[in-house]
Amino acid sequence: MNLKNTIHTLYNQYRHFILYGIIGGMSAGLDFLIYTFLCKLGLNYQIANVISIHCGIFCSFLFNRRYNFKITDKTLLRFFSFYIVGLTGLALSAILLYAMIDIIAWNEIYAKLLSIIVIAVVQFFLNKFITFKKSKTL
Repeated sequence: MNLKNTIHTLYNQYRHFILYGIIGGMSAGLDFLIYTFLCKLGLNYQIANVISIHCGIFCSFLFNRRYNFKITDKTLLRFFSFYIVGLTGLALSAILLYAMIDIIAWNEIYAKLLSIIVIAVVQFFLNKFITFKKSKTL
């Protein structure tokens, strides 16, 4: 097997994870930029987090639905499922930020970066196996 075939095989095997990472990176970047901007304006970090994560959720759903998982049926039901996963991430993020900022006294920007990484991994698996599962029951 040559290198080109190996790369193609690996891409096909991990396609969803790779595209989820790219889309997630874009969504996380949007989340981070909005969070940072709002924090610099003096908004409380938890309120900034709620707003920024919602922007990331909407962006991520649209791109994952269309380009990654390519599942276009039952959009409203899938969005609510994705949104619930997003709210799970929001809750986890709020806890992580509280622990890192209020308890450990980390910088709110660095804490947000770390929380984004943790949440991205958790949400990938939840979305892959719940929201975008190819199933007749959803």
